[in-house]
Amino acid sequence: MLNWFASGGADYARYRPEYPAVLLDYLLSITPVHHHALDVGCGTGQLTTLLACAFDKVTGIDPSQTQIDNAEPHPRVDYCVGPAEQLPHALRDINLITVAQAAHWFDLPVFYREAQRVAAPNAVIALISYGVLNPDETLRARFRRFYYDEIGLYWPAERQLVDNGYAGILFPFTEMSAPDMEIRLQWDLAALMGYVSTWSAVKRAFDAGQDALLVRFYDDMRELWGDPAQKRTFSWPINIRAGHLRQAIYA
Repeated sequence: MLNWFASGGADYARYRPEYPAVLLDYLLSITPVHHHALDVGCGTGQLTTLLACAFDKVTGIDPSQTQIDNAEPHPRVDYCVGPAEQLPHALRDINLITVAQAAHWFDLPVFYREAQRVAAPNAVIALISYGVLNPDETLRARFRRFYYDEIGLYWPAERQLVDNGYAGILFPFTEMSAPDMEIRLQWDLAALMGYVSTWSAVKRAFDAGQDALLVRFYDDMRELWGDPAQKRTFSWPINIRAGHLRQAIYA
């Protein structure tokens, strides 16, 4: 059995889903200049390296040294360790600022002031999240029971913002519409459990001594799955709040 109670930055890099090219196409379409992008709370670089396919330079920043140590290298990406609320002083003239699956952890008013400080004219900010995993029909009921009724007790309160597609998150900018899009992957059982191992709720449940809850879920999924090497389809809805940084609608 995968040791999915002891995940770290390497597991995050291995199991977190990659963003689709259609997301990059959208971000490029709303950003007039494609010189320098900043990915805040970049983790191990899932979005950072995608941005580097189109921007001359990308900076990825994350408060976790472990995440940065496991970030995917790219010749046009510079990674650094630091909080969203205190961006490096040397940063200037940023054309696009992205935050992927991390904005719910930030002190947003402080972060937004920092974002405006480093932004170029006509810069765009995009808060990106992906919602609750949607498995195929064979696994769906058991997965949802685990997510909402069992492990749900251990999610931090901020997770609700993700589940709601960032609809309730502070976003004081003139907003741009975004098309519907999703992440869609084919995974075997080990990949699914590796992904689940990166959840903060799983770490909190394990620390609370709820090993049996987690093992029971694994056993049930293995029984429902059949051959564990078989690939099954999983999807996540992508949610985006995007706007022009210089068009804040709050003091």
